[in-house]
Amino acid sequence: MENKTYKRYYRILAPILKLVFNIKVVGAENEPPEDTSVLVCSNHISLVDPIVISASLDRRQVRYMAKKELFDVPVLNSLIRAFGAYPVDRKRADAGAIKRTIEMLRAGDTVGMFPQGTRCPVVDPATTKVKPGAGMICTKSEASVLPIYIKTKNNKYMLFRRIEIIIGEPLPYEELKCNLEHGEYAAISEKIFDAIVALGK
Repeated sequence: MENKTYKRYYRILAPILKLVFNIKVVGAENEPPEDTSVLVCSNHISLVDPIVISASLDRRQVRYMAKKELFDVPVLNSLIRAFGAYPVDRKRADAGAIKRTIEMLRAGDTVGMFPQGTRCPVVDPATTKVKPGAGMICTKSEASVLPIYIKTKNNKYMLFRRIEIIIGEPLPYEELKCNLEHGEYAAISEKIFDAIVALGK
């Protein structure tokens, strides 16, 4: 659910970010109504991907995991919490952060994830490997998935270089799990990422 602080920041910062990053949103009509939970998944180019995606979605606040060390910085701590970030310990399997993600989706929140699991700049996303995390979160929460493709020249950000945020049609969980045995997280992650990559063609 959106908080009032986030809405204030969004009204001020989203137009500036769209200008600075030269963002063109394609498929905005595919963004689900704000009263539905959804797992937002996209290819991963840069550290600023969450900011660019958030600026491009008008109806919902997307919450992302952020490494816990960032929450130790006083000013940054308040800012990223206002934007809905929550801590994860990346040095180990953080079961608490995973559980929190699932609970948020079940409660109607919007959570962002990158199936690649790490940044993959400069290379064609279709050639990269996909981690099972997105498939696991999708399965345990039974959330639908909103696929997004971040498209820019050479898959690398440059100031004022055009970035297209291509929003696909939501993928219902029932369709993603179709013909798959329970627990095949990797296979569901692959299906999600195939839908993402298809948007960029």
